Amino acid sequence: MVLKTMKVACAGAAVAALAQVGALHAQEETHRMNIQTAVPTSSLYFGLVEDFAEKVETMSGGRIEVEVLPDGAEVAAFEILDAVSNCVVEAGYAWPHYWSGKHPAYVLFSNVPASTGMDQQSLMSWYYSGEGRALYTELTQDIMGMNVVPFLMQPMGPDPLGWFSKPFENMDEFRSIKYRSPPGIAGQTYNAMGVPAVAMPGGDIVPSAQRGTIDAAEWIGPADDRNLGLDSIWNYYYLQGLHQQTDVGELVVCRDFWDDLPEDLRAIVETAVMANVAMTQAVNLHENAKAVREYEEEGIQLLDTPDEYYELFIEAQNEVVQDYLADDPFFARVYKSQADFAELVYPYYARVRKLHSEVVTGAERVRRPAE
Repeated sequence: MVLKTMKVACAGAAVAALAQVGALHAQEETHRMNIQTAVPTSSLYFGLVEDFAEKVETMSGGRIEVEVLPDGAEVAAFEILDAVSNCVVEAGYAWPHYWSGKHPAYVLFSNVPASTGMDQQSLMSWYYSGEGRALYTELTQDIMGMNVVPFLMQPMGPDPLGWFSKPFENMDEFRSIKYRSPPGIAGQTYNAMGVPAVAMPGGDIVPSAQRGTIDAAEWIGPADDRNLGLDSIWNYYYLQGLHQQTDVGELVVCRDFWDDLPEDLRAIVETAVMANVAMTQAVNLHENAKAVREYEEEGIQLLDTPDEYYELFIEAQNEVVQDYLADDPFFARVYKSQADFAELVYPYYARVRKLHSEVVTGAERVRRPAE
């Protein structure tokens, strides 16, 4: 009887030891994550995705190895979502409005129409503190059946109107210019205004400009426009535009890969995403400000968009949006959620910033400390 008990105890100890070894091996298992991006290596935002990758590798102790791939390395930019859903690559980086051909509501998670009342900060607040994330997951997984887990990661707006081969003084002149715009509602709005706008990935902009296929283009912002090479082609830069007052890059992760990650590694990825949100906001403002100052020093003409642009854009965009609101219940639901959120936060946000916007930054009131 004693011998039998000893055998049982030994067997139990062996099972426990094997379980511990298995758990240890599971912890030490390396997960490989390739991120196919929609930007070239020269992009400011490619560098920020690399920063995300470094944080994931460091925090995971090397248990997640991440490689960041430039535009077109495995698949083309507009094919990234499908490639990630099929786990051709484990993850992808692009913008939600790139998928607006699949469903119009995708644009609402990156380039929000002006009529919602959203700006860049309120959009990110709505996404992470309001209904946004749940709605985006519903759109991507339930409605579209995509096998991905999405994260909004890089708030980079608002975007300038862009670079032009020649200046324009009114909308009639703008309508004679072949212009690269984002896909989705932004491009449709320009078309409704009579502007011959076409969508294309970032990597195609400079070659198209060099061939004369387009006469003007918007990309992201002053710093990344320089990295792309737009300042070497055209000299007229309009800083104000309404087509992307919000602009957010996203990380999408194949759901099969995500589900295979241990819980602690999923938490590390999510933490690195939030760190990248903060890093993007910091780097974006700093680098764009430096680029604008350099443009001024180099003689690039920084021009103001004609006043008539704004009213015509909003009028045309409202007509485009009304069609989507009438045609698609989910689009209408997301739009209402954003408009309600903006209505909630704007009164506080506007009043608390009044001192800063009207006093601190007022041109006649800014004073440096005595030197």
